[in-house]
Amino acid sequence: MRVAVKFAYDGKDFFGYARQPNLRTVEGELINVLIKHGLIENVKKSYFRSASRTDKGVSATCNVISFTTESFDINLIRELSDEFNDIVLYGFAQVNPSFNPRYAKYRQYTYYLRLGDVDIEKIVSSSNIFTGEHDFSNFARVEDHKNPVRRIDNIIFSKTNDFLIIEFYAQTFLWQQIRRIVFALEKIGAGKLDEKQVKDALDNPDTKVNFGMAPAKPLILSEIAYDFDFDYDRILFNRTKKLEQKIVSSLL
Repeated sequence: MRVAVKFAYDGKDFFGYARQPNLRTVEGELINVLIKHGLIENVKKSYFRSASRTDKGVSATCNVISFTTESFDINLIRELSDEFNDIVLYGFAQVNPSFNPRYAKYRQYTYYLRLGDVDIEKIVSSSNIFTGEHDFSNFARVEDHKNPVRRIDNIIFSKTNDFLIIEFYAQTFLWQQIRRIVFALEKIGAGKLDEKQVKDALDNPDTKVNFGMAPAKPLILSEIAYDFDFDYDRILFNRTKKLEQKIVSSLL
């Protein structure tokens, strides 16, 4: 059977998500525990796949892995979660044999931008230049085999006493794309860039511009949606809410 598992993690004590030799990563820890419990033999045979590979320091309240195994049910979620202090597995679904979690309907990332001496209205209005389909070569680290064209469906803002909360919605994102967009918006809000400079960099991807990049720690992968539902362990789901509170509190 092939299964998909939803999980959350605090990224601060990992060397990123993707497995790396001799380094503690989220993906590496998950694979080790699945092997330990006899659920998979190895990555290749189980066709182990991850939905998103977040950078070092980035956390998630929702990421998804998928693998092929002899048996699995919701009761195993708690047993696996008990192996970790900073990863919580909380959702499960049986999926079709060819399912790859990278092909999602949409992803949501949330960035907690600390409130400072910035013009929030200017940040919000300027964000419109990034929605829709664009070549994001100047606002991402684009790997050689990747298409730099992406579509951002929506950017939504809310505010607390401490943060401007920026939610990004798209089917896929490029490496470092959100952090580079956030940094440009923050500079606009601080009066260090004007909107035209940023728009010109977006509209002219062949003219290389590097405005800089926001820190990784305030970025959280918040949701990944598919055309099916997950079964949730409610106790573990509530634990993810506490984990999210812990992650946000560490930003204060």
